[in-house]
Amino acid sequence: MSTPNADSRFVSLVRSWLVSLPHDLKVAYEAMDDENLPRDAREMAAGAVVFVVSPHEVVKDRNEAVASYVDDAILLRIVLGRLVKVVGESTIRERFPEVFENLDQDLDLCRTAIGDLMGWLESKVDALSKQSHKGRKVPTFVDNDEAREELFEDGLAFRTDYPIDEETIVDRLKKASTVTDVMKRRRAEEARNSA
Repeated sequence: MSTPNADSRFVSLVRSWLVSLPHDLKVAYEAMDDENLPRDAREMAAGAVVFVVSPHEVVKDRNEAVASYVDDAILLRIVLGRLVKVVGESTIRERFPEVFENLDQDLDLCRTAIGDLMGWLESKVDALSKQSHKGRKVPTFVDNDEAREELFEDGLAFRTDYPIDEETIVDRLKKASTVTDVMKRRRAEEARNSA
């Protein structure tokens, strides 16, 4: 059960994750390219990149447009948390201490604040490596230099077009329900589409 304090901390955390999402994506790119990581970890990282850089549905409401990126930011952190558990202490963790320093506690805060929506996002991680992007399966981005370069270019385009910064987020994300309402609608829509 979420408390007002947990909600407030969650909103602050999500704001910071949203602002840093394009930078944090770099961690997943590096994991995808790291030949010292296990193959499944590299594919999971590539899948997270595909999930984030793939075009979003058109959202007409400006506040919902901001909230629509929250599941990307949280899912990316879930993936990074799993990567650390798979590879243990790695150079990725050392190169990005600001991302990994409080990651377990931050993900626990998300679980408290958004409840079963966190389980919905966590369930998506196992399917990340089965996605396609521009007609290519995720493993192709790990194996093929040309495909990897295209995905990198898509990441640069995402970063350029990303509509969120410190200014845009302050007045558009003030309470946890702004995020959870959008995520609940998206989860319901996915359930309808898969039925």
